[in-house]
Amino acid sequence: MKRKRRTRLLSLFLGLSLALSPAVRALTPEQAGDLLDVYYIDDVPEEVLEQSTISGMLEALGDPYTQYFTPEEYALFSSSLSDTELVGIGISSLITGEGLLIQRVYEDTPAASGGLQAGDLITAVDGTDIAGQDGDTMTGLLQGEPGTQVAVTYLRDGESTTVSLTRAAITIPTAYTELWDGHIGYIDCDTFGGETVEHFTDGLETYGDQADRWIVDLRGNGGGVVDAAIGAVSTFSGSGLLAYLKDSDGSYGAFGSNDEALTTAPVIVLADENTASASELFASDVRDTGVGIVIGSRSFGKGVAQIVLDENSLPGYFDDGDAMKITTYRFYAPGGGTTDTVGVIPHLLVDPDLADEVAVLLCSPAPEGSTEGYLRLDFNRVWYISLEQASSPEYQAAFTALLEALPVGVTLQSGTGGSWADVEPAAVAGDCGLTGYQSRGFSDTADSPYAALIDRLAAYGIVSGSGDGTYNPEGSLTRAELCALLAKALNCRVPTGESRFTDVSMDDWYGMCVNAVAALGLVEGVGGGRFNPDGTVTQQELITIAARLGQRLGMRLELAARDIPDGAADGAAYQSYASWARESVWLLAESQTGLLGNTISLLWAPLEDIDPGAPATRAEAAALTCSLLTYLGILPS
Repeated sequence: MKRKRRTRLLSLFLGLSLALSPAVRALTPEQAGDLLDVYYIDDVPEEVLEQSTISGMLEALGDPYTQYFTPEEYALFSSSLSDTELVGIGISSLITGEGLLIQRVYEDTPAASGGLQAGDLITAVDGTDIAGQDGDTMTGLLQGEPGTQVAVTYLRDGESTTVSLTRAAITIPTAYTELWDGHIGYIDCDTFGGETVEHFTDGLETYGDQADRWIVDLRGNGGGVVDAAIGAVSTFSGSGLLAYLKDSDGSYGAFGSNDEALTTAPVIVLADENTASASELFASDVRDTGVGIVIGSRSFGKGVAQIVLDENSLPGYFDDGDAMKITTYRFYAPGGGTTDTVGVIPHLLVDPDLADEVAVLLCSPAPEGSTEGYLRLDFNRVWYISLEQASSPEYQAAFTALLEALPVGVTLQSGTGGSWADVEPAAVAGDCGLTGYQSRGFSDTADSPYAALIDRLAAYGIVSGSGDGTYNPEGSLTRAELCALLAKALNCRVPTGESRFTDVSMDDWYGMCVNAVAALGLVEGVGGGRFNPDGTVTQQELITIAARLGQRLGMRLELAARDIPDGAADGAAYQSYASWARESVWLLAESQTGLLGNTISLLWAPLEDIDPGAPATRAEAAALTCSLLTYLGILPS
């Protein structure tokens, strides 16, 4: 059953076409430069401040999240974070070639009074056939003045029905809740705004006694207000630390909640590539607090937060209804890892279109009596899968995706009647006749001491091997291959323009990766404008680059790098390393400590067993990357 699709359209969408023309801007370029200099998260280049217009400054800055708003634009931006009032019939729908497929009928609306249901296909409005029409035309026919009549023709089970509805002003909430299958609480959240926490609270209080599992759908949720995300997630996590925000001075502030959880039931978050900003904070909080898991695709990677300056906060700068939004903070999850660029990697990496069905499979009630016919999955919480449901034609694709996505090390068990026995995903797929099942592992890693770490990265799409099912773990690592690994780990944006290196073309298979990773400052050229993509990476070079990655992604390593003790890397074990590599080696080998004060090394082998000048292998690179990402909380565990 398809609960929600990634592309949705409110059929009562108000077709605003505001002419956001360049009106007289109250803020001067000089004032904008002052604000950027004070509030922007990173140093502002001089070329930005030298621009003669605000638009030129923002273009030179290159930050899509720092914006100037005219009064009209600011009003539109502010309204996007609140419950939306529209005129229509009260449905959420999907545009198809045959008409509007109803995804949701909102309560106390004309559509609800007229008996419309999710799954109905609207084929005509006021006698006009809408099949093949564009989305604006379809929804425009449903719009009108409050109190006017509209005839809606729909198909249900092959039978056509026409009903007359009275258009009304309707409030579309930023989040709504319903009960699935009598025991699964489902919250669909489209943005985090002023009313969102109240919607979460109302939903949990309404269905809390019936729901033993919760699904929070953040697919397509572009973010919103950080406080709203923290308040919403605390309804599941309860009181505690939920975020760190780093400002332009490099100082970290801790944020959390004092509220108690409204449920102890586990939660599943659904994410896709458009899950961003505050939504990513919500998802990473669920991951780090252990109250549930995330399912879907990797999220967008907007790990920065903005402040909005307007006439209320700075009346001397804004007095005409205009405003400026400036990137001021980089946020980190409770585990210390950021979502900036890297996004949130879900526990189960599956097609977002299947994420809701995978979640439903994991929400099966615990078996009563015999365990036969059930699977048990221990992944952050305990989940049960009914094999009867999973093997049905409706769920086979989702079940296959679930089994393929299980990373190495996660316990999967099959019910034997009175107990449970460990089982491999491939065996389950074979027993259930899932002919489309394909393992994400490699055929040549079993004998590697790092096999589990390599296969773990494969499960999350960070390593892809040679294309023939092999990984070549003992092969030497080239500079181009390392950049490809880092680009996938970071989920780098695709760079544009010319290559910064004369011996790397943007058309080369590694061209985009090399330039993206170089732009982040993780790798450098070899001089003379060259990169030497086919050159091998030494073990000390690998460690140095991994240390840079760790500082970019993790608060703990970034803080450790700020204050390296004098002589920390002067010991005998460091003497074989080049002077430029020693502090990076210390950072990964000795800077981190556990709860008991024990030293945590992130390296793939003891320091004295590593040959600094020897070529690094593909297995060693994967092992170091996996250990680092897991320690930082970027890879779920």
